Amino acid sequence: MSTDTPSATGDGEPMSEDALQERIEELEEQVASLETEVGDGQKKMTIVATQGTFDMAYPPLILASTAAAFGWDVVVFHTFWGLDILHEEKSSDLKLSAVGNPNMPMPNALAALPGMDRMATRMMEKRIDENGTATIEELIDLSLDQGVELQACQMTIELMEYDEDDFYDGVTTGVGAATALQHMAESDVQLLV
Repeated sequence: MSTDTPSATGDGEPMSEDALQERIEELEEQVASLETEVGDGQKKMTIVATQGTFDMAYPPLILASTAAAFGWDVVVFHTFWGLDILHEEKSSDLKLSAVGNPNMPMPNALAALPGMDRMATRMMEKRIDENGTATIEELIDLSLDQGVELQACQMTIELMEYDEDDFYDGVTTGVGAATALQHMAESDVQLLV
């Protein structure tokens, strides 16, 4: 078994230890440079979630977790009623609005009756359960596990008089509009839901 130092030139001459160390450092720099280039090519998505109804909690979470599964850098900025999606107590009681919903199989006069929103929500919850679709809480957990940054608007937290401890673990609280705009400006895809 040979103990010769490997040849870097291909001419059969062994490399000195210093030359070998120098070549290793050059290769490490090249790898670091390539990793930076690949990282810069990562797609970015920003979603602004403004609605806090049961049916409107799903689109931003499904889109965010799917994009993250494809390796995208994803931020979902929750503001105004959309903030209720991230509020642990309120998210468990989101309702599907029957009034003005063109896909509801009932006229608005009937949909406006007391209890119709709760009935419509229960019907949708039943369908979700029977279909094996993820719950809102499961989608929040999945999104966070996938690396999605779920942001809670600071101004809305103050406006609604929420406490930062009211939100799911892993939610980024205290985010201002300027931070959200910066991510939007850098994003390949921006969505308002």
